[in-house]
Amino acid sequence: MIASNYWAESAAATGGDAGRLRPPPTADLDVDVCIVGGGLTGLWTAYYLARLDPALSIAILEKETVGFGASGRNGGWCSALFPRSAASLERAYGFERAVAMRRAMVDTVTEVGRVTAAESIDCDFVQGGTITYATNELQVESARADVDEAKRFGVDALEYWDFDPAHAHYAGRGHPVGARAAAFDPACARLHPAKLVHGLAQVVESLGVRIFEHTEVTSWLPNFVNFRGHQVSPGSEAIAAPGVVATNQIVIATEAYGSQLPGVGRRILPLYSLMIATEPLSDEFWESAGLEHGNTFSDYRHLLIYGQRTADNRFAFGGRGARYHWGSSIHPSYDQVERVFSHLAETLIELFPDAADAEVTHRWGGPIGVPRDWHASASHNPKTGVSFAGGYVGDGLSTTNLAGRTLSELITGHHTELTCLPWVNHLSPRWEPEPLRFIGANLGLTSASLADHEERMTGRSSITARLLGPLTGH
Repeated sequence: MIASNYWAESAAATGGDAGRLRPPPTADLDVDVCIVGGGLTGLWTAYYLARLDPALSIAILEKETVGFGASGRNGGWCSALFPRSAASLERAYGFERAVAMRRAMVDTVTEVGRVTAAESIDCDFVQGGTITYATNELQVESARADVDEAKRFGVDALEYWDFDPAHAHYAGRGHPVGARAAAFDPACARLHPAKLVHGLAQVVESLGVRIFEHTEVTSWLPNFVNFRGHQVSPGSEAIAAPGVVATNQIVIATEAYGSQLPGVGRRILPLYSLMIATEPLSDEFWESAGLEHGNTFSDYRHLLIYGQRTADNRFAFGGRGARYHWGSSIHPSYDQVERVFSHLAETLIELFPDAADAEVTHRWGGPIGVPRDWHASASHNPKTGVSFAGGYVGDGLSTTNLAGRTLSELITGHHTELTCLPWVNHLSPRWEPEPLRFIGANLGLTSASLADHEERMTGRSSITARLLGPLTGH
């Protein structure tokens, strides 16, 4: 069993951009746009800015390497999911604006597929949809409710699949042991996130964007970004070289890692999500499991799980359950939690017993960014020239693309349907100071697990889950 990121390892094995070094700046910079963060938010923003206005000079500063954070560690779901539900958006903004947000998210899946094809980014993109299994009567009710709600908003094309042979033709399809039904959402693609991020980095560089790695941003003010470059040579210690970027526009695209920066801090909370990958499995196994290439899957438990069939026939499977760490701290050791990895392996076998003998070959994790109200945002202040996008709560693989398109239009002064979406310029409240933040975040994780246990024991909808719902964007 390897304690490493399958995505990073397999991307590096294919060669290309994954092993490329991009040194820090050797002098101060003067650019039109300075993007802080070399993940998908920063890269997509740079891509669309360069396409809208090729004359712009753009620099990306990344503390580690391109795709180091959630962009290169996630579950590989390019989905139409948004952290806040359509019903929650309707309560806050009205029916029409909720519909507009849903339509934008569904269109974003198509847009990612369009760009990866047009730019020849080989990232295993296959739009096979998401299957969300229901394993008991309460979950069956949830699946039916999701399909009914989707019909009411008229955007998402959810289908209800009944696995009972007496009720529907979907009964002939393979599915996990114990699954009674499922909701199927076609607006999701399976992809390889590390291949996407490295492929996109190559594309933006071909458009003239400069990317500097090992370049830590320490602070910023309107028109200035202070950085510290870390030069690392084999056999030598790191040398920190300070510098300044003079710029008209600053984009903060740091997601969970913004919690470490004074300009973001308690606006975002880093919450860990962990993953495992198995050895490749046979085509016969996948046929019996009912998972085709392009499929992603989950179920209706409250403690979130997510999985996909990879292009090389592995399970890539993840979920929540790792605790929040005091003071919003982030550390490589937090990526490895034996208890959570064991839970993921047990859950995978619970869903697919025929995978019991499959070797788990990789284990990894990392932090996702959670705003206090579970509401992602794409914001731009024309007075200061500072923009921000993030708070995706794990739904960022596609939402980063929408953020990039939206920020590029806001920065260049365009007024479009995207710049009128309800997430534009949304300001989430700050998280509470410690110890309230520590208590609340970990209580939320415990409550999700308790809610699942409560429903298994009672067969009734969890009171805990109903209390938790408004706090998690439902």
